[in-house]
Amino acid sequence: MVTRRKLRTVLSTLGLYVGCALVIGYFGVNAYTGNHGLRAQQDLDQQFASLAGELGRLKQERADWQRRVKLLQSSSIDPDMLDERARAMLNYLDPRDLTLMLKRP
Repeated sequence: MVTRRKLRTVLSTLGLYVGCALVIGYFGVNAYTGNHGLRAQQDLDQQFASLAGELGRLKQERADWQRRVKLLQSSSIDPDMLDERARAMLNYLDPRDLTLMLKRP
């Protein structure tokens, strides 16, 4: 009878430790691989870095376009820019223009 009580005490203690280890393991695995875990944080950091680079490129492109639009505004129109854009859009050449045909290797 003493051995059964001792066995039951050992098994219940062992069961308690195994149960606690499983709960801790479950939360540990979710802390690494869960939706808000460490791996998700690394993915978000990589996305942030790539989007920050793209944002810098787009800001530069926008600044270039704003500069070109400013040259076409009526208050400060640049005749060369207007002529260039009109020829490019209409696919037009002036008879006085010199056209060079280059061979491509």
